[in-house]
Amino acid sequence: MTAGGTGQPSAGRGGGEKGGVRTALAGLTTRGRSFLAAGVAAAVCAYVLGQPDLLRVGLLLAALPLICAAVVYRTRYRVAGSRRLSPARVPAGSEARVHLRMDNVSRLPTGLLMLQDRVPYVLGPRPRFVLDRMEAGGRREVSYRVRSDLRGRYPLGPLQLRLNDPFGMCELTRSFSTYDTLTVIPRVEALPPVRLTGEAKGYGDGRQRSLALAGEDDVIPRGYRHGDDLRRVHWRLTARYGELMVRREEQPQRSRCTVLLDTRGLAYENAGPDSAFEWAVSGAASVLVHMLERGFSVRLLTDTGTSVPGEGADGFTGANQGSADAAGLLMDTLAVLDHSDGTGLSRAYDVLRGGNEGLLVAFLGDLDEEQAAVAAKMRQRSGGAVAFVLDGDGWMREPNGGPDPMKRQEERLRLLREAGWTAVSVPRGASVTELWRQADGDRAGVLTAGGGEGRG
Repeated sequence: MTAGGTGQPSAGRGGGEKGGVRTALAGLTTRGRSFLAAGVAAAVCAYVLGQPDLLRVGLLLAALPLICAAVVYRTRYRVAGSRRLSPARVPAGSEARVHLRMDNVSRLPTGLLMLQDRVPYVLGPRPRFVLDRMEAGGRREVSYRVRSDLRGRYPLGPLQLRLNDPFGMCELTRSFSTYDTLTVIPRVEALPPVRLTGEAKGYGDGRQRSLALAGEDDVIPRGYRHGDDLRRVHWRLTARYGELMVRREEQPQRSRCTVLLDTRGLAYENAGPDSAFEWAVSGAASVLVHMLERGFSVRLLTDTGTSVPGEGADGFTGANQGSADAAGLLMDTLAVLDHSDGTGLSRAYDVLRGGNEGLLVAFLGDLDEEQAAVAAKMRQRSGGAVAFVLDGDGWMREPNGGPDPMKRQEERLRLLREAGWTAVSVPRGASVTELWRQADGDRAGVLTAGGGEGRG
């Protein structure tokens, strides 16, 4: 047989397995072994009792499974197989369909074939299909569904074909050599477009003019060119250089958003698709996709201080042709993200304190007093900061009964708010969309009370 990968078959041979008689005998079914044992026993009894008729029966019984094994082993079907995933990335809890295609590329028809695909147990039962006789050049297509509530990357394959003889005496398996990977990404909720501190003005909803951040002496001039607007002539620099100098074109500077995801194992209780950590991962994915769609340059940062491999200095850029690829790379990273062994947020703080990172959106697990103070200091390095703090006691299946857990959560939120954060408590089963609206409302209320700018 020839084995193919996803999309197109390859030209390699997969049916030339070696093993001789041992391989053929290993493929005998229970029926074939029973016939062989009965034939040997009848032949021995016929020899002992001197019964030639019984000997002929014994030889027939023993020869039938051996002949079937030899015929099946010598079968050389040339079959090409391919697999196609639709889609290759699927949110947790949603179904994907796997399409299998088998092509008989030989000049001889095949017999009855059993097709089996290997899948991890979390995706469902192992699919099996019975393919009827395929004519020369024929094709058969089958499909099955897979579903997982857990994020991850799951291998599919290899495909296996089982060859049987008409009497059911022997069964041999031929395996294809290719695999495919199904990526189960976090659930993403569509977030409403709200006005957030750190969003730039003057070039759509996600831009700002770089010259507005610079003084007159910081302007980089260039020589006058035919057709330049005379209103752009910089007269002071013209007098200095003795020739007409014009201001540079105003360059739009893309707004930035950093999403901080707390992955510390000690900050979350329990596990599974409905756990607090899975909610935080899903919330981070929703914000990343939303900001990319709005044209922000986004960056994913974890408590370990690491970000997504392959992102640029300013993160991934949205609102362009590569935004879909950027979103896919971010989702692939979140699909396999797991708990870290870290105990604090200091590494993430060291990364953030290097400069103004624009908008900072943090998904934080259970915070003690020390880590709440570290998180509070991150606000000083950001143009705007929104924190979603998961209530550890509220997410536990069996609360620990500690002293006044609600008061402890409020104390952590108060500490963040005093540092300038828009801090929102996340109860068990909360909606990311509703908390996103709540954060925007809380921020607008603080700005109005403080005499700052309101919602635009």
